[in-house]
Amino acid sequence: MTATGTAGVATVRQRCAFVLLGGVQATLIFTLAALAIPLPLIGREFGLDRAHLILLSAAYGLTFAGLLLFGGRLADRCGGRRAFTAGLVLFAAASAAAPLAHGMATLLVARFAQGAGAALIAPAAMAVLRAVFPSPTMYGREMATWGGLSVLGATAGNLLSGVISALLSWRWTFAVPLVVALAALALAPRLLPDTTPSRSRTLDLPGALLATAGITLASYGFIVTDTRPWSSAGVLAPLLSGAALLAAFWYAERHAPDPLLPPGFLLDRQRAVALAAIALSACGTAMTFVLLSLQLQQTRDWSQLRTSAAFVPFAVVLMASSRAAGPLIGRYGARTVTAAGLGTGAAGLTVLALTGIDAHIPYGYGLLPGLVLLPAGAAASFAGATVLATEGVPQPQTGLAGGVLNTAMEFGPTLLLAVLLALGGDASSLAATGAALGAVALLNHRTR
Repeated sequence: MTATGTAGVATVRQRCAFVLLGGVQATLIFTLAALAIPLPLIGREFGLDRAHLILLSAAYGLTFAGLLLFGGRLADRCGGRRAFTAGLVLFAAASAAAPLAHGMATLLVARFAQGAGAALIAPAAMAVLRAVFPSPTMYGREMATWGGLSVLGATAGNLLSGVISALLSWRWTFAVPLVVALAALALAPRLLPDTTPSRSRTLDLPGALLATAGITLASYGFIVTDTRPWSSAGVLAPLLSGAALLAAFWYAERHAPDPLLPPGFLLDRQRAVALAAIALSACGTAMTFVLLSLQLQQTRDWSQLRTSAAFVPFAVVLMASSRAAGPLIGRYGARTVTAAGLGTGAAGLTVLALTGIDAHIPYGYGLLPGLVLLPAGAAASFAGATVLATEGVPQPQTGLAGGVLNTAMEFGPTLLLAVLLALGGDASSLAATGAALGAVALLNHRTR
């Protein structure tokens, strides 16, 4: 085979590997959002109150966010493809068990297990992607596309879950993660390189336990503020315990010989701003789905199918913007695209705050403008911030970078949603998030 032919085969293999890894990454976030719209149906079927529904909705995200840092270190320590495969096995098994649940306990355990598998898959996928695209230039270009996959998965989760539950049953929503996981398990040995593990690195189990327990407890504390006052023991106990464990984690990492999360990793100003942009963008899109889904179904009395259809323009603009983000980053740079995306997203949230929450304003000029501006900005900010957050990361820390990036994407919205909803209510929460996006856009420009 000629050199040109060999290069062509390698390029096709790289494209296929990216599609495989990217499809799995989008599916992880799809699974996070899959129960958002059919949750009332599950509550009626199992006889659950609001507190149990909140716990069921949050179960996947709790283990996902809590175990991501440890999952990233495992990927660096054991090899990306090996960790990726192990996570897929757990994720597939849990996805097969969830639709068979006859009560809350079984479904809750399955969601916890799904989140644990996802926490291993997400950082491992980024570690494998670095091996697929070893050139820093190529890797940066792929990261621009990778950044939009999570918000695309969340959008698909909200859209398809409503359609599937309306036409079939909420149980069928688990068919999507199961099929994707099984397909990935079959294709991974053929398409993904067997990355060399960093056997010289330790696992830092004390740090992993502190980080996992701290993030999980803090996340749970913020989640239960929906049903309990901030001053109650049920909120303060997990919040203070989580904060204390995270403080102990930070102290332990500063003195560990091989820390799970090197303190300097987050002290890089560019990376810190990029992670803040990711967390706020994720919060803005998540808050929009939560508030608008509830508003359309409860205030406007829309069906699940009609509610899902309302987000179709969001999905279309998101896909178009994600496709355009890579070339724009190549032309104008990741910082400029991130700042522009944050500003556009802030404008979309402001429009939704001013017009979209009012049930008397028609969809066409109330919700629709915001549902166009927000995804256009979110896709650009996710893409640019992902490039900035992973720029200059050495290959042995690629799994760590994936864990940190996904933690910002999962833990950030949990914290911000709870705080903003508690302080501001529906419309003002959207406005406050928009203002925060604008502030980070300005800060991003000052990192130059």
